[in-house]
This record gives sequence, structure tokens and C-alpha cells, in this order.
Amino acid sequence: MKRALIPIVASLAVLAACGDDDSGGSTAANTQERPVDMPRTSEAPAAQAGAPRRGPLVKLRDSQFGPVLFDGRNRALYLFTRDPANRTRCYGACAAAWPPFYAKGRPRAARGVDRDLLGTIKRRDGRRQVTYKGQPLYFYVHDPRGQVLCNDVAEFGGTWFALTAEGEPPAA
Repeated sequence: MKRALIPIVASLAVLAACGDDDSGGSTAANTQERPVDMPRTSEAPAAQAGAPRRGPLVKLRDSQFGPVLFDGRNRALYLFTRDPANRTRCYGACAAAWPPFYAKGRPRAARGVDRDLLGTIKRRDGRRQVTYKGQPLYFYVHDPRGQVLCNDVAEFGGTWFALTAEGEPPAA
């Protein structure tokens, strides 16, 4: 009896290893072998209906510099003075220290933020970066949530500033 169970248990273990890896991603094996009549469960209903995807939130939050822009996760947003309007020059080591604020979908404005000043630009890798008043937005990698540590900091050939609701650096 025990010998009869060993091949069955071994077969089940092999089958289990071929399933989802819980990473949320799809592989060629689990997408191509899906029966044609089985619906995809990983797609959001909005994506299936063709509705626009909700983008990241930009909001105002008090700081030691007065109200400045933050994302929906309470991370301070910065502009880089070396960037021309609607373009970025921050790549490589610059983008590692000052990660771009990426968008999937149209950015959303919370109370006090002018939604007409929100936009996106396309980076070299094809990803969309959020802009405010034409300036690409970034985070500082070492900022704790809810804090602005690097306002008026010179680095990577330009100066980094938090932004007010008008899209300007805060008054000193």
C-alpha cells in the first residue's frame, strides 16, 4: 500500500510546482495552457471594460516649509531645476537617489492641488512620469513618509525643491 502511494504523492508534488508561484505575474506556461473559454482572473474589471485606469494621487500636506505636494502614500514630491519643462535629465545614479514618480493612468488631484497642472511625460524606458506645472516629479530615496528632508539641495547638477500648490519652491 505504501509503495502505491509514493508515485501518486510524487506526481502531485510535481504538478504543484508547475502552478502559480504567488508572485502575481504570469508565465508563458500558465497563460498559454489556459483553456480558451476560461476567463482571465488577473485583469481588473476596469481594464476589461476599457475604462481609464486610476492614476496616482497628488495631495497637499503640511511640512516645515508650509503646505507642499506629497503622493498618496505621504512621500514628499520634488522638482529638479536641471530638468527643462516636460523633459527629464535624471537617469542612472540620479534616478537611484531621486526615484521618478511614475504613473499608470492619469494622475489625480486631491483638495488644494490644481488638476490642470498635473500631467505626465514619457521617459526613455517608456514609463510615464508625473509632472506638475510641466516639471517632472521625484521622491528622495531617504525621506521618511510625511517628511521633507531635501528641500533646496544641490545635487546632480541642479537643485531639488519641494513644491507648493502653485508648482513653485516654498518660500525660504
